Amino acid sequence: MSKSGNGGAFGVLQRVGRSFMFPIALLPVAGLLLGIGSSFSNPTTIELYNLGWLLGEGTVLNIILSIMAATGNVIFGNLPLIFAMGVALGMAKQEKEIATLSAAVAFLVMHMTIATLLTLTGRIDTLQEGATGSVLGLESLEMGVFGGIIVGLGVAWLHNRFYKIELPNAISFFGGTRFIPIISTIVYILVGVVMFFLWPVIQKWIYALGDLVTKSGYAGTWIYGIIERALIPFGLHHVFYLPFWQTGLGGTMMIDGANIAGAQNIFFAQLASPNTTRFSVDACRFMTGKFPFMMFGLPGAALAMYQCARKDKREAAGGLLFGAALTSFLTGITEPLEFTFLFVAPLLYVVHCILAGLSFMLMHVFNVAVGMTFSGGFIDLLLFGILPGNAKTNWIYIVIVGIVYFIIYYFLFGFMIRKFNYKTPGREELDEETKLYTRKDYNAKKEKGGKAEEKEEKSVRAANILEGLGGKNNLSDIDCCATRLRITVKEPDKVNDAALRATGASGIIKKGNGIQVIYGPRVTVIKSELEDYLGHIEEVDEE
Repeated sequence: MSKSGNGGAFGVLQRVGRSFMFPIALLPVAGLLLGIGSSFSNPTTIELYNLGWLLGEGTVLNIILSIMAATGNVIFGNLPLIFAMGVALGMAKQEKEIATLSAAVAFLVMHMTIATLLTLTGRIDTLQEGATGSVLGLESLEMGVFGGIIVGLGVAWLHNRFYKIELPNAISFFGGTRFIPIISTIVYILVGVVMFFLWPVIQKWIYALGDLVTKSGYAGTWIYGIIERALIPFGLHHVFYLPFWQTGLGGTMMIDGANIAGAQNIFFAQLASPNTTRFSVDACRFMTGKFPFMMFGLPGAALAMYQCARKDKREAAGGLLFGAALTSFLTGITEPLEFTFLFVAPLLYVVHCILAGLSFMLMHVFNVAVGMTFSGGFIDLLLFGILPGNAKTNWIYIVIVGIVYFIIYYFLFGFMIRKFNYKTPGREELDEETKLYTRKDYNAKKEKGGKAEEKEEKSVRAANILEGLGGKNNLSDIDCCATRLRITVKEPDKVNDAALRATGASGIIKKGNGIQVIYGPRVTVIKSELEDYLGHIEEVDEE
């Protein structure tokens, strides 16, 4: 019973984590627009480089850049609504579009209820500074993305419970999916009333906890970094860092007359402000530490693993490792690399977590303030560190510390791999191959069962993944985040790790009925292939 309960809790948490990826996936685009637009339309930058003739006010480029900055800013400014819709979309099991629309309705209803109560009671004047703010034009309590998450999770639960409800004949028109926005409206009027009384108390707790983290200084930053990396194997890191990035837990700051809460929100508000001369180190301490180990440390580990590979397997290992290293350097997506050593050498991952935490602390010590949209790769460093200028960001220390990190990771990983004979890529037993299944392998296997037929390569991979997951009837739910295929299965014992690794997976995590298969950034394509293949199987079954 206990095991099932834990698995169920893990399954819920992994679904929550993956649902965060819908709105988070939007941030790089929004950050790109805001970063480029703000950097090149900033009057100080234009004056410093004498670019008034090209980028000055009234020029075509200035208009374009100003629009880019404004469109990026509006996305960050309305993240709570985006999270409400994204979480509902991710958590709904069927009829996802209905859940998404209902979440938007519930979000508006909840905040209108709060705004009305604030006006009627006159309580708005008694709350602490920063407790209220404008939400889609309504003067409501400042709930940040927590408000969106509360709506998204609640509406998804209502949706999954009632989207097939049958009502009496007289009102049967309002049954099924039509019932979801109705029940969501009613429930979130009540939630708005509860939040009117409860949220100010929660705000005080959040700000108190944020103050505690801030006052803990460099040690607190180190611990934050260690925990953030330690949660990667469980897929719960988004749940951990998001409150620091998007709520008062990550600090508050008055910028251009507006009280901004959340580390990432503070950074992008400063980026958009022409009055910013130095980005907040206290806010960026929850982000900047990712750059040294993502851009330099893990590529150093990849080089060490490559050189530790057997000579006859080095070429195959090199293709896997160098591709993952380039992904980590450019985009900050590290899981393809981290999962290449997590399961075969867990002690290496412990060392990695400690060094990652130290990276956060060192960036804090050197007063580096470079924000990010999603992760700590070169693209974000260029937009939010290099382009705004070293005077605002101190970005040069990322490179200095990063070079040291490359050396440390390279020698430390190389030593530990050889010392403990870890089976990192290219060091497998002689009878194990460092490669994926090929079309030839698949067709040979199908011929044995008398079902040989020509298939596209994508269908081959999807078929192998489905087999590794225990077959179509073993699947309960399919989704993905930035790097992981996240599956809920009926019988975990039917999942075949070796078969999944043969399809290109760099790691498999099992917790109860929740299965996570790590494929890296291509996972969204793999998910679509799998869903298309399942659809084809269903059509064949019906025929």
